Amino acid sequence: MRVRNAYALLGVLFLILIIGSSYAFNRGFIKTEDTENIISNSQSQPMASTTLSLTSSVFEHNGKIPSKYTCDGDRSINPPLEIAGAPEGTKTLALIMDDPDVPKVKRPSGVFDHWVVFNMMPPPEGGTLEIFEGGPIPGMQGANTAGTNVYTGPCPPPEYEPSEHRYVFKLYALDSELDLDKNATKDDVLAAMNGRILESAELIGRYKRI
Repeated sequence: MRVRNAYALLGVLFLILIIGSSYAFNRGFIKTEDTENIISNSQSQPMASTTLSLTSSVFEHNGKIPSKYTCDGDRSINPPLEIAGAPEGTKTLALIMDDPDVPKVKRPSGVFDHWVVFNMMPPPEGGTLEIFEGGPIPGMQGANTAGTNVYTGPCPPPEYEPSEHRYVFKLYALDSELDLDKNATKDDVLAAMNGRILESAELIGRYKRI
């Protein structure tokens, strides 16, 4: 009788052990599943970008610059630009626009500097800096290849190849102000920026005269 009772007690204990193990396993499984859902949900949330960016509302990257901003329109009117995502520590911004497709017979360097801007204040954290169509320009404008201190729009000579030129807008985030005046050329700005560049961004527009 005692042996039978002992076996019965062992059976009950074994059953309790099985039920307890199953409960613990299910709790662990649910916890793991919830954790995976949390991880999955967190990964699907968009992360705030701090990457420096330069865009325009009138043309896309590698898109056509509207003729309004060229010598077929009003060559002195700059296209609107938007700057965002300046990195921490940015004190000023510099912007250079040039044409690297100039025929060597016209200009041996093969480059025409259309626009030189420096000592622009960066946008507020999480905000944007707008450079409006036709200005005012929020910085000092240096000398371009045409010898002026303003934007000079695209005017690729159609009789030379390539007839469609690229116009590269290069934006630089700098850790300090540049000690330059309005007579500064692109080369002067590039030299002064040496060792001060935190990040850069690029926007390319294209134009072909018909």
